Amino acid sequence: MALKNLGQVLRKCRSRQNHIAACFLRLQLQLALDVRKITQQIDPLGVLICLELADQIERVDAGEIHIHDDERGVELGLLQGVMFALDEGNAQSGAFGGFIDLYGKEQVFEHGQDFLGFQHLGKSVLLKKPRRGVPQCYHAEMTEARNPFADPLRFERRVPECAIVIFGAAGDLAKRKLLPALYRLAYDRRLPASFAIVGNSRTPMTDEDYRARMREAVKQFSEDGDFDEELWKRFAANLHYVAGDVKEPNLYQALREKVKGTGQANILFYLSTQPSYYATIVDGIGHSHLAAAPEGAWRRLIVEKPFGHDLQSARELNSRIHAVFREEDTYRIDHYLGKETVQNILALRFGNGIFEPLWNRRYINHVQITAAESIGVEGRGGYYQEAGALRDMIQNHLLQVMATVAMEPSAVFEPDAVRDERAKLLRSIKVMRPEEVDLYAVAGQYKGFRQEPGVNPDAQTDTYAAGTFFVDNWRWAGVPFFIRSGKKLPKRVTDIAIQFNQAPLALFGAGDGDQKARPNLLILRIQPEEGISLLFLSKEPGSGMRLRPVSMDFNYGTSFGERSPSAYETLLVDAMVGDATLYTRQDMVEASWTVIQPILENWSNRRFDFPNYDPGTWGPAEADAMIAKLGRQWRNS
Repeated sequence: MALKNLGQVLRKCRSRQNHIAACFLRLQLQLALDVRKITQQIDPLGVLICLELADQIERVDAGEIHIHDDERGVELGLLQGVMFALDEGNAQSGAFGGFIDLYGKEQVFEHGQDFLGFQHLGKSVLLKKPRRGVPQCYHAEMTEARNPFADPLRFERRVPECAIVIFGAAGDLAKRKLLPALYRLAYDRRLPASFAIVGNSRTPMTDEDYRARMREAVKQFSEDGDFDEELWKRFAANLHYVAGDVKEPNLYQALREKVKGTGQANILFYLSTQPSYYATIVDGIGHSHLAAAPEGAWRRLIVEKPFGHDLQSARELNSRIHAVFREEDTYRIDHYLGKETVQNILALRFGNGIFEPLWNRRYINHVQITAAESIGVEGRGGYYQEAGALRDMIQNHLLQVMATVAMEPSAVFEPDAVRDERAKLLRSIKVMRPEEVDLYAVAGQYKGFRQEPGVNPDAQTDTYAAGTFFVDNWRWAGVPFFIRSGKKLPKRVTDIAIQFNQAPLALFGAGDGDQKARPNLLILRIQPEEGISLLFLSKEPGSGMRLRPVSMDFNYGTSFGERSPSAYETLLVDAMVGDATLYTRQDMVEASWTVIQPILENWSNRRFDFPNYDPGTWGPAEADAMIAKLGRQWRNS
């Protein structure tokens, strides 16, 4: 069966509009040929196929192009070729957008093969020159037919060509999160073939040594367990390494030469080292002129948490970074904001008419945000005893989650507009007075923490922290937000429980006394089982009016039937395409430090009777007492 070509598409066009669209498509193809200075008399479709699969062409002989795929199948089609070669995946422009506009997305999804003459090509495909008398027509061995528009990646943003320079590239974060995320993006064809990674750490290694080490890390820590040896070979070919101390100026010159060798003009710097090195690295990038981008290119910086260890240090670090990078080029990462369920909070609130009218003090009694871990510090005792739960989780993650839950709707869904509303909410959180800290904040430490490797036997570190926060605005005045995080708790769970007010009249009576204790709850499950649950009362079968709580559940995995990208995959792509919506801004970081600064100062000037809770429990009794004073109790199920 022949792949359909422009001539056949033109013959299928029955209306004048369709004819114009097809002519426009043909014009774009011709422009593509002119730009690439291809003068041979060859079918444009064949050119596009060759452009897309240039690195997979095995040989060209006797007028035949032999292409070998990577065993996952490659889908070819006329519009897909245009999209990759011309439109950079932007469905709002050019020929791709033209067809969407004319036929509608649903029609193209359902009948895309009518427009494309699309077929799924197997592992080995033989494309031949046109036969005489059949101009602009290629033939191929065909297998399973599929519609390319059913593939959601056809509508994903394309990542521009760039190099990512990772400082701390031999550390745990790089091995466990960054390299597996980048490999998965390559697996999903989200990265351009020329994408390059340059790693740095003090450990002496060659490029080959680093590739071998990262290969084992990707195999071990990839969340889906998909490892393709052939794909890894292509991925590893663009993986480079430069050993050196970030305090030495010579390192940055070596990095400059290595990046230059990749041929990439755009550079994304990733700080994955100890936080104490952040300012030193930024200074080194600035002094070596690595941050100076040629015209039309960009330089961006991703900074890992924690961003400072208090308000003053955060301001100082911001000042050092802004001496080299503009604020719009600085991406302070919070992987919680990259989680699908945290992003879905915005969709739940602002994409549905039934929730937003109830999202205020008139209907919501209180909000609980819990981030519990069943494990301890797991060999990170040295780092953790300097951070603690309040700094490590509440300031860095959970206040940002709270801001997402409680923010006002933005006028448009654009990075600055969304972050403006998050920042306004964070500035609206009431800052505790010194005398209020003991009433509204609780510190805890599990038994056995002081015996962990690298931990001071007399450490006053909080492995558990809980706080009660209020928002001083009209929507949330008087509604308490209870936030807690801890280690060695009964289970690993992160969720947001929004409890609604009781019905104003107990129409059906108290019954066995259980109904009073079962208010309506909306539970947003962030991990491990991503989803949403709505708890409400329903009548039990049988005579009488006895009510029983029931749950209406939505689960990401079963509802969509497809893999969700990891938080780091989402955030890395966003940084590379320049979308800062899910990253924290300078004013947001400083606002969150302002909220917890009184707690930090109080806890640093007192001595706790630690440890004060057993592993496997839900934290110290003081946390239960804190919430009980306001007539509430923790949801521990």
